[in-house]
Amino acid sequence: MIAIIMASDVGSGTAPVILDHVTKHFGEVRAVNDLSFKVEAGHVVGLLGPNGAGKTTALRMLVGLVHPDAGHVTLFGEEVRPGTPALGKVGALIEGPAFVPHLSGRKNLDLYWKAGRKPLGDPAMEDALEVAGLGDAIERKVGGYSLGMRQRLGLAQALLGRPLLVVLDEPTNGLDPAQMREVREVVRAIAERGATVLLSSHLLAEVEQICSHVVVMDKGHLVTSGLVRDIVNSSGQAYVEVDDREHARSVLQALPTVTSVETEGAGLRVRTTGAHRGPLVAALVQAGLSVETVTTSEHLEDAFIRLVDGQAALETSAKARPQAAPSWTRPSDGDGGAAASRGNGGGQPG
Repeated sequence: MIAIIMASDVGSGTAPVILDHVTKHFGEVRAVNDLSFKVEAGHVVGLLGPNGAGKTTALRMLVGLVHPDAGHVTLFGEEVRPGTPALGKVGALIEGPAFVPHLSGRKNLDLYWKAGRKPLGDPAMEDALEVAGLGDAIERKVGGYSLGMRQRLGLAQALLGRPLLVVLDEPTNGLDPAQMREVREVVRAIAERGATVLLSSHLLAEVEQICSHVVVMDKGHLVTSGLVRDIVNSSGQAYVEVDDREHARSVLQALPTVTSVETEGAGLRVRTTGAHRGPLVAALVQAGLSVETVTTSEHLEDAFIRLVDGQAALETSAKARPQAAPSWTRPSDGDGGAAASRGNGGGQPG
């Protein structure tokens, strides 16, 4: 079941990340609009949305680079403010890594750590480098790095100090398929070491492979959130392969929950009014058919488009709905840090 996280769910607790009714304006633009979601410990969560959905703004508020106009942002139970100790538990790569090109990768990381606001304890440099997998390249000048190597160095930077939460903004942006795979492996290694990961991406195939959960945003607000598998399986579509396709077609078409059955490859694409495939399998087995394959016929990208388009349709319908004439009411008496590769701190809606 897809959970839409409401205020009652996020008002308290010590989850690594809680955004509670957060709103942020840049001039006339409302980049984030009454946004509420949380990220539980140990989850790898993808933050999804079209361009301009407010993903980067949400991440920048999370690590204290910009501050909300309304609502609350908390890390490990502490509200995010300048100097919040919980920011020391966060490593982040926001809006791309920035390095001094004539210095080595190791020297860049060393200077970054010493210049940061964290206590000058053990940066766990070797651990970060092991996860990032740069090998001997860490001793070379960054100016000679490929884009993929720079992203790996940025990830190593985010991992300095063994953070409990790693926040990544488009970590595979601009990379070729081989480099994307490298970064995907690094994110998995981060998760395997016990850190919580929140990453934004417009590459949904990547998110589907990396993340356990997703949060979907559009126009600054929450559309839905939940397990990747639940969101993918929520479409009411299934793909089945059986030993007798035509017999299966007649069996499935007779079910009251089935709206269409179409041939697809070696099997059938089935659309239903519900999200569960169990009744389809039961009917086929009871009819004496051997079910060889049953799976969702939708990927995360399909689900994302369906959810965002559905939200847009709801908004259009609401705007078109006739408004009731206002009734008279009596006027009321009153008026209604982190370890990040930082941008410029002021920011634009993203």
